[in-house]
Amino acid sequence: MKSTPTIGFIGFGEAGFGIAKGLAGAGASGISSYDINRDTPVLGEKIRRRAQDSGVRLLSSSADLAAKSDIILSTVTADRAMEAAQQTATFLEPRHTYADLNSVSPHLKKSIAAVISRQGARFVEAAIMSPVAGRGHRVPMFLSGADAPGLVEALSPYGMNLDVISENIGAAAAAKMCRSIVVKGLEALLLECVLAAVPNGADERVFATLDETFPGMNWKKLASYMTGRVVEHGERRARELDEVAATLRDLGIDPIMTEAAARRQDWCARLNLLPKFGGEAPADYREVVKAITQECETGSKD
Repeated sequence: MKSTPTIGFIGFGEAGFGIAKGLAGAGASGISSYDINRDTPVLGEKIRRRAQDSGVRLLSSSADLAAKSDIILSTVTADRAMEAAQQTATFLEPRHTYADLNSVSPHLKKSIAAVISRQGARFVEAAIMSPVAGRGHRVPMFLSGADAPGLVEALSPYGMNLDVISENIGAAAAAKMCRSIVVKGLEALLLECVLAAVPNGADERVFATLDETFPGMNWKKLASYMTGRVVEHGERRARELDEVAATLRDLGIDPIMTEAAARRQDWCARLNLLPKFGGEAPADYREVVKAITQECETGSKD
């Protein structure tokens, strides 16, 4: 691997944009990205705006990305991770390192590793362990795989927060999936809580008693943050929970709670509330409840 490798991103959503912008700010040059939605009417505009904001060059194909990149970071949605790997693998060479940063099951990470390794390229699995927003390229990541130390060496000059936890592919994904049971599940629980509490005028008392039971949590603030995340990213979170469910099934565990959380995330995503808030996550859970109530009332009249 070169001492100053070129970096490319497959997918340029929130994660790819945040990490790429941070890397550019830390001195990485010549960053490229390929996103299949680059020229679509709605997402394309956002992708092009993000690229301009971060100084990232948008390319027109996986072949172009592979030609111009030594390190390729896959930051697509969970349900497109394998597709992205298969589309890119054809153009990979032994000089490439392909890192999958997507929230998918250990089994799927291993399958993606096999696709990449057949081309002679190096594969590293990565698990993003907190929201990228606000942290950018310094967001904590767990890495697994025999080639993970090489990726750390290549990217450490830019200040990335990379922790190699195992040589075994799947270890980082397992940590991510188990964390998501709690985080994405709590988002769904808090959304369901405020949907019932606000119409009954019970939310202030509910959160006050939760603060007493779990000191230091600030449940009211957490509810606003987490319900806003569901509005903004519910569909993506539901797909991640599908991967969590697959992880549990592989272990012989019935994913009862995970499937329920996925249903609630999906339900909110289908309401398509984000345009009501100008494309940004709402700042208060009461705004979320109001928008959902209005949307459901409108839907019941149709």
